[in-house]
This record gives sequence, C-alpha cells and structure tokens, in this order.
Amino acid sequence: MLIGSHARPGGRRLAGALLAAALSLATTMLAMTTLAAVTARAEEVVLRVGDQKGGNRSLLEIAGDAKDLPYRIAWSEFPAAAPILEALNAGALDVGYTGDLSFLTAVAAGAPIKAIGGTRSDPRTQAILVRAESPIRSAADLKGKRLAGTRGGWGQFLISATLEKAGIAPSEATFAPLNPVDAKVALMAGSVDAWAVWEPYVAFATLKDRARPIADGAGLTPTITFVVATDSAIATKRAALQDFLSRLSRARLWSLDHLDAYARNTAALTKLPEDVLRAAYTAQRTSPIALDADVVREVQAASDRATRYGILSKPLDVGRAVDRSFTAAASN
Repeated sequence: MLIGSHARPGGRRLAGALLAAALSLATTMLAMTTLAAVTARAEEVVLRVGDQKGGNRSLLEIAGDAKDLPYRIAWSEFPAAAPILEALNAGALDVGYTGDLSFLTAVAAGAPIKAIGGTRSDPRTQAILVRAESPIRSAADLKGKRLAGTRGGWGQFLISATLEKAGIAPSEATFAPLNPVDAKVALMAGSVDAWAVWEPYVAFATLKDRARPIADGAGLTPTITFVVATDSAIATKRAALQDFLSRLSRARLWSLDHLDAYARNTAALTKLPEDVLRAAYTAQRTSPIALDADVVREVQAASDRATRYGILSKPLDVGRAVDRSFTAAASN
C-alpha cells in the first residue's frame, strides 16, 4: 500500500471545518450584499415631477443637465398646468410648475403647496388677440364684447386688468371661460370677439392665423411661472428639490444663448412649428429669478387685484405661500 493513499481522520475533519467556514462566510457576504442593495433601493430618493410636453424635461435633456442625478426623477406628463396643480394637491406629485395666478388660485383653495423657485417672461408675451379683420383696434373697443380666457389664471386676470385700465366695467363685457385650444377655435369662428392668452399661443395665432394683439400684460401682470412643491416634499426631499432647481436654472440660462437649438428640439417633441417656437422664445426671454422680497411684493399686488376682480376666493398672504429658503441656499 502506497504511503499517503488514505487521508488521516484528523485531516478530513480539518478540511470539512474549513469548507464549512468558507460556505458560512460566503453565505454571510451574500446576505450582507443583498441587504445593502435592498437598503440602497429603500433609501433612493424619487422625485415625482409634473411636466408638460416640451417643458422642463426636454429643457434639461437638451441643455445636458439631466445627467448624473443623485436621485431618480419619475416624470409625469400633463396637458396643462391645472391638472399638475390637482396632482400636487392630491399628493401624487412632489413638484411641478404653473403660472403665478393659477398657483395663487390653488393656494386660496387650500392646496398644501409652496412656490420654491421661478422664472420670469416678458409681460408683453401675454396678449389679447383679435381676428385680422376685426374692427377692434384697442382695449377701448372691448366694451360690449365677448372675451375668452382661462378661468382663475393669466387669461381672466389680463382681461379684468385690461378692462379696468380702459375704464370699462366688468359688467360691460362678457367673460367666456375657455381653455386655449377651445378659445382659439371660438375666436377664429367668430364665437368670441377677443382671446387673452400667452406664448406660444400668441406666436402661433399671429404667425399662422393672422391674429392681431390689441393689448398686452405690460404693467399689468407679473408673468412669473413658479416651480411649486408640496409641503411634504419640502420636508422630506429638500436636497433633491434644491438640486432640481439648480439644474433648471442652468438649463434656462443655456436656452437663452441657444434659442435656435431649443426651438428645434421642442418642435420635434411637440410638433409645433419651429418658427413659432423660435418667435415665442425670443419674445419671452424667460429667465430664472430669485424669490426675493421684491418678487413677493409684486405677486402680492397681483394677488390683491385678483381678489378684487373675484378671481381669488379670499385675500392671501403671498409670503406664506412662498418658501424663500431655496433661493437663500442657492446664493450661498
């Protein structure tokens, strides 16, 4: 019999112990890796963002600011700002964007939301339009006419402010609450005499339908679009919101220097004519703003007017509806 042809009992026991230890260690490491993966998934921040076609998502992507996010964005696309506000109020979104008056309307109704950032556009890009052949030449000619616009937003506010400036009582004209798509059809068909709207509808109507502006928002409307977050998201996802705002601001500044590329990209997404979007973006010059004391005062004045016009159900303290801490953090 050859020496070494049979292992000694002690050797077999040692080998078995080593194998068992190795298996135990592997099992422990696998369990730890699995636990770490589960924990990482559980701790991953998901920012639920409401958008419109050709809105903030496309802006971030074309500007290159949608890369290397330290959180995940769950995008939801809506046809307009009103359903974004409804989803925020219901807790189905963390953040979205809307015009200043629509935001205040939601706040007045008790929505648990706050403005955390915003942009400003040229107020002349809010306009009251008439048909090319209309006899209406100025705001003074709106007396006795039927005027279309969105209820509770820029449209209704611009109509009310324009009538007041022209010395026309609200009872001396008829307000027709219509969304932009229906209002345009009504204007072209002659069912309404004028239409209060914003870009890119203004550019489309003037370039493609030969509509004429007879009044605009200069000196009347703030023309601010707010980035709006829920109170819950502000409390639990502040870092993600702050980063998201910073990226939006960078992308917006990028767009001002690349209007052609921005218009071309948005046209491909929305199927709107590129020349319409280029004209709209050029006229708007939409820029990020700080939610400082001046902005709060300006929007407060608009809020007070909207209450007087009956657009808002009650007076508001705009300062309580705005979270300025995000602006303060961005400046540090």
